Amino acid sequence: PPPDDKEAEKSLGDICFSLRYVPTAGKLTVVILEAKNLKKMDVGGLSDPYVKIVLMQGGKRLKKKKTSIKKCTLNPYYNESFSFEVPFEQIQKVSLMITVMDYDKLGSNDAIGRCLLGCNGTGAELRHWMDMLASPRRPIAQWHTLGPVEEEG
Repeated sequence: PPPDDKEAEKSLGDICFSLRYVPTAGKLTVVILEAKNLKKMDVGGLSDPYVKIVLMQGGKRLKKKKTSIKKCTLNPYYNESFSFEVPFEQIQKVSLMITVMDYDKLGSNDAIGRCLLGCNGTGAELRHWMDMLASPRRPIAQWHTLGPVEEEG
């Protein structure tokens, strides 16, 4: 890692997405809008970012979806929509893990940073989730700062 860890750790980038929940239909819609200032993962300087969305409950992965891959950019624009079926009685129990990944043809894809939303989120993530629940059927868009991804060993 670079010697100046604090700096490196501070900025992984930001992601903008909207959340919309329709309780009557039990449908949670996530629109991944864009990301900016993503941290370079390659020596080459640019990344090929895509976004992975995992719906989780009690630590189990229920559903996985991902966006297309944007080539050679640290400021990708997606505007891609994903829907998950989440019955109203489950919405308080699920969480969404949104991870920005760097696609790598040769090796394994690197995670750049992530956001965790849901009842066990904190700060801005928790607020965004609560705003979504408070405004059923309305998409609520918000920027989030990406947090570090713990290595899953």
